[in-house]
Parts: sequence; C-alpha cells; structure tokens
Amino acid sequence: VQLQASGGGLVQAGSSLRLSCAASGRTFSSYNLGWFRQAPGKERKFVAAISQLGSTAEYAHFVKGRFTISRDNAKNTVSLQMNSLQPDDTAVYYCAAGPVLSTAVRYYDYWGQGTQVTVSS
Repeated sequence: VQLQASGGGLVQAGSSLRLSCAASGRTFSSYNLGWFRQAPGKERKFVAAISQLGSTAEYAHFVKGRFTISRDNAKNTVSLQMNSLQPDDTAVYYCAAGPVLSTAVRYYDYWGQGTQVTVSS
C-alpha cells in the first residue's frame, strides 16, 4: 500500500488542523493505521492509531482529548483532527499502515512521506 499525507501547515497556538492520508491499494481495510510525528533531532513518536474497522483507537497521552483519529475505508483515507495545537506539537507528521494495532514504529510496514506541522506561540 502507498500512503500520501497532506494537510500540514503553519498555525498559531490554540488553532486546529486536519491531516489526511490517502492510500492506494485494494487491501486498505486490512491494515491498522497510525500517525507518528518527528521533531528535529528527535526520534519518531507515536501519536494515534486506529484498527482495521475503526472500532478501536489509541492515543499518546500528550494528545489525548485534543486529537482524534478516524478512517474511511470506502475512500481509503485516514485522518487526524488536531485541536488546541501547541508549539510542542511542531513536527513532521507521518501516516503508517501495518498488520498490528500498535504504538511502536517497528510494527508498521508502510509509511507516507510526512507533512510538516508548525505551531507558533
């Protein structure tokens, strides 16, 4: 599966952004999907993940209550609604697909190219 992330940008603290990730391939619904982020000089971190049918979602503690992950298997898309953005949320955001619903990078086999999110104070 190939993934293409979009929706990043430069916003002020307190603003919202919605990231989208479009996937190619007919087996999209068989993958668990995740969003990760990577700030300059830091390792890639888990943000959120959603199961194949969208019935289960997991979030990193630092985004819980602010971010919402969702998927549309009919459109082969996964989204990340980000509210109350803070400067610490600045990073490149990556979507990923894998066979296991996990918070670990190593369980995701396919990655999008990343989209930059910059939050100014």
